[in-house]
Amino acid sequence: MTRASDRVSFLGVLRIREFRALWLAELLSVLGDQLARVALAVLVFQRTDSAALTGLTYALTFVPSLIGGVLLAGWGDRRSRREVMVTADVIRAVLLALMIIPGVPLWVLCILVAAVTLFAGPFKAAQQALLPDVLPGERYMVGMAIRNITSQSVQVVAFAGGGVLVAVVTPTVGLAIDAATFAVSAILIWRGVRWRPTPARVAPLGSGWRSFAAGTAVGARAVWRDPALRTLLALNWLAGFYIVPEALAAPFAASIGAGAAAVGWLMAADPIGSVAGAVVFGRWVPEPVQVRALGLLGIAAGVPLVLCVLRPGLAPAIVLFALSGMLATGYNIQGTVSFVRRLPDDQRAQGCGLNSSGLITVQGLGALAAGVLADLVGPAHAIAVAGAAGALVAVPIAVAWSRAGRGAAPAVVKGAV
Repeated sequence: MTRASDRVSFLGVLRIREFRALWLAELLSVLGDQLARVALAVLVFQRTDSAALTGLTYALTFVPSLIGGVLLAGWGDRRSRREVMVTADVIRAVLLALMIIPGVPLWVLCILVAAVTLFAGPFKAAQQALLPDVLPGERYMVGMAIRNITSQSVQVVAFAGGGVLVAVVTPTVGLAIDAATFAVSAILIWRGVRWRPTPARVAPLGSGWRSFAAGTAVGARAVWRDPALRTLLALNWLAGFYIVPEALAAPFAASIGAGAAAVGWLMAADPIGSVAGAVVFGRWVPEPVQVRALGLLGIAAGVPLVLCVLRPGLAPAIVLFALSGMLATGYNIQGTVSFVRRLPDDQRAQGCGLNSSGLITVQGLGALAAGVLADLVGPAHAIAVAGAAGALVAVPIAVAWSRAGRGAAPAVVKGAV
């Protein structure tokens, strides 16, 4: 049994120079991206006075990452992962700089937005594939908890402060700040992360788009043929059910007679719960216990949402949403850690890309289905149905994990506090 004194601390992980560079680079990118989303929405609406075009531009800050995460993720298995991240950052900085040129046509702006989002996929895949090398053993789990805490916190702050900043300055300045964050991120990674060679077992797959397609197929087969990887993928994709409270925050607030300010609190409940979950599970719950409890946590995350059938008021709803977010973080962080550890090194980036791309897809589909259902039965009942469905779907996943998960995560190496 792991003693408290043997566990790796948050501060101990932050002392690792390579992780600190990756962590700061990610924080800058998240902060800049969220600010840029606000700036783009304001800029397009100012130019067009069209809510539809504003929504389309906002969607372009998410959707192309699906393509990048699937087709370009293998780039991180065929090149130095530091090189992939730096290149993706530089490309995104240049594309954002082009957006601030006065008089850029709207259609060109949309193409540039899509291209920026496209390169988020290979960057994230390479980053996730590199982290187990930077943080061996138990440090990896703690590092993932730190990333979750800070990225969730930064998103809340950036969304809240982004609107104020864009109102004080201009949307163009907001885009320029985002370009600068990518440039600084590239410098941090280049200076702070040591070069590592391409994974040794990568087989030649040809060149061009056929090469990327072949790499995608190889990565998908590697995941599909391993029962533990399939189960972990399904576990992570339960987010398609548990995203529903955030997606229905506005109609839920209206249904209980709460004002517009309540929408922000309801949307912030899940990230707040996620931060709490990262602290609890990342620091106080031993990793072997988390591995065994993955399936149960997947089921438990849906239970608080089922209680929304009682049409709770604002305060109880916030508590229920936060509790669900905390439990979901318990399985999500450890599920991702176990998934990445089990992937072969030469297919790790491709597998990470498939996981994150699928996660975005199921969340989009879950939000869409929830909106349709809410029109039929009301938002409170739609949230309750999503929670019940998530818990029910998690039952066979939990059973499969109990069969396939033994040995899914290698023995962790104890680090110093």
